Parts: sequence; structure tokens; C-alpha cells
Amino acid sequence: MARRKKIYEGKGKILYEGPEPGTIVQYFKDDATAFNAQKKDVIDGKGVLNNRLSEFFMTGLNNIGVPTHFIRRLNMREQLVRSCEIIPLEIIVRNYAAGSLSTRLGIEEGTPLPRPIVEYCYKDDKLGDPLVTEEHIAAFGWASQQDMDDILSLSLRVNDFLSGVMMAVGIRLVDFKIECGRVYDGDFQRLVVADEISPDSCRLWDIETGQKLDKDVFRRDLGNLTDAYTEVARRLGVLPKNTMQMPKPTLIN
Repeated sequence: MARRKKIYEGKGKILYEGPEPGTIVQYFKDDATAFNAQKKDVIDGKGVLNNRLSEFFMTGLNNIGVPTHFIRRLNMREQLVRSCEIIPLEIIVRNYAAGSLSTRLGIEEGTPLPRPIVEYCYKDDKLGDPLVTEEHIAAFGWASQQDMDDILSLSLRVNDFLSGVMMAVGIRLVDFKIECGRVYDGDFQRLVVADEISPDSCRLWDIETGQKLDKDVFRRDLGNLTDAYTEVARRLGVLPKNTMQMPKPTLIN
């Protein structure tokens, strides 16, 4: 099998040239990182779960008219996505106080927020993805005002969708992070939800017990990360109810 051309490798994924122009193959790794990669490990099966869960969420968004870069899943660890120009921002939507918001503002974790709060971070690992304002974004030309209006609208629609889906299976959507990209059809440009949506990029708490079912399990040494992600996948019907743990696949690239 001919080796594919690697485009980019990040902390959790590898991007390869796709089989058709304008496409990319997104490969999900088992690597787990936290605190800007100061804490690292390899968690068997994590990439498989994130691939399946991101497929589930992206497909659901496409079905309700929220555009994403997702085309289809290729295998246990890979999916085909549209190539897009990533806007260098992480968009964070918060429904409850947690993580850095609690630390910055002294608000107890789990406190409901009066309305969803949308924050922006500049994507730069060397700088630790610093929090930025719309003034920074406009001043440095990272996104236009129209882009920002579209990003806000997309983010809140994603929040409505994810909150409803999670609540239906007894999970509280505390917060989440997405990225957006520009897709070009000739002279026409539109924004789409890109990257991934998975427990790596969300905070998910069991509504009844408060048990964490997201990457905080790894950040805070709260147990087995694969078990937490498997529980989310089981509840959503992505995996059979009797699945105990994702098998470790053997793939040849």
C-alpha cells in the first residue's frame, strides 16, 4: 500500500491528504495530553472512541442543517473530511462554571451560568492558547465581523444540539470547545464546524451523580479514561449496551 502524505500531526490527530481534491483523512490517535501537553499518556482505544463519537455528533449537526467538515467515517480510526481554512481560534461555550472559568473568576464548579457564555482563545500551543477578545480578533485580522457573527450563531446552535442530546441520556453538557473553518465553493465562502467533537473537547457530567465522563478523568486522575468515554458512547447508542471496552484495533497505513 502506498504511503499517504502527512499534512499535519497534532496532539490527538494526524491529517493526511485525502483520496480526492479538497478532502483530508483525519486519523485519531490514542495519545492523551493535558495542561498544554505537560501531562501525556497513551490510552488504548481512545482514538477509536473519539472517531466514533465525533462521527455521531458531526452527522447529527449535518442532519439539522449545521454545516460541518465531516463527510464520512472510513474505518475505526479515520474519517474523511472536507479541507478547510481553519480560523486560528478555539471557541468555548460554557453552560456551567468549571475549569479555567472557575479558577479565573472564583466561581464554584458546577454553578449554572445565567446564559451560555462564549469565549475565544487564540490557537497557539507555544503561548498556551491564550484567552482573547473580539477586539483582538478584529485588530489582528484573524476573522472578520461577519465571520464572528457566523461563529457565534454556529456555536450556540451546536450548544443547543449537544445539550439536548446529552440531557436525553442523563449527561450534563458543562462546556465544550469547537473550531471553525472556511470552505470555498468557487467565489462563495461559508463557515463550517471543523476539527472534532468528542469527550476530549467537552466537559460531560452524569446528571445524577456528577461523575465526570470527559478528559478531566485524565487531567485529575479520576479513573480509567477509556471506561468514561465508553460509557458516553454506550448511552448515546454509538456502541452496544453490553460493550465493556473498545477493542484495540490493528491498522496498516
